[in-house]
Amino acid sequence: MWLNNALITDTAVRAFRKQLIHSSPKHLVLDDLFDTAKLHNVLAALQHASNWQMQQHTYSALYVDSSTWQKTNAQQRFVQRDLWQRPEQNDPSDIAQQFLLFLRSSEFLALLSRLFKVALTDINVANPAINTNYFRLSANDFVKQHADDSPGRELCMLLYLNQDWHEQDGGELVFMGTHQQPIAISPQFNRCVLFDPASPGAEHWVKPVSCSSKQVFRYNVTSWYWSE
Repeated sequence: MWLNNALITDTAVRAFRKQLIHSSPKHLVLDDLFDTAKLHNVLAALQHASNWQMQQHTYSALYVDSSTWQKTNAQQRFVQRDLWQRPEQNDPSDIAQQFLLFLRSSEFLALLSRLFKVALTDINVANPAINTNYFRLSANDFVKQHADDSPGRELCMLLYLNQDWHEQDGGELVFMGTHQQPIAISPQFNRCVLFDPASPGAEHWVKPVSCSSKQVFRYNVTSWYWSE
């Protein structure tokens, strides 16, 4: 069982829905939604350096190669981070891979659908697996302001896997918010952020990881979900 049962009762779900009514952007911050011990095991499995590859996006193109990146003006560079390389074959003993599979399971999609009152499904998603993965940021990396409101995309999830993370380490998620009131969220371990990318104020960015941080990397899972 990956989920914390105390946070998925009918009473809890009703309370979270009330929070959504008053939030702008439409979002939830859920601490300890997942089994903490299992997430520690997931984090341990992510420590192999060979499993990571740099990913770079510009505002005009995604997944650009190093040649294109070098020719791109710094202001047009939008994302630089490491992407976890999923094994080609499903390995039941690989807990990191099993967690990603759970995040696209009917059980988890049903929970998200209950929370946001939207019917989420992968029925029309060509390759669901590429929409859920682990990422990490170092002090040299960045995620600049952007929106995740692709057509049909109903919900985005961010889950943080950073133990002993402190304010001085940086790396906060920042929503633009409304009425010139940005919302900063610290990337604490087992903190899950769910948000409607089309809601007002949902554009967001990540503050840089501090060069003086004792944390070498800021880890998170990102997952995008669609309706029919």
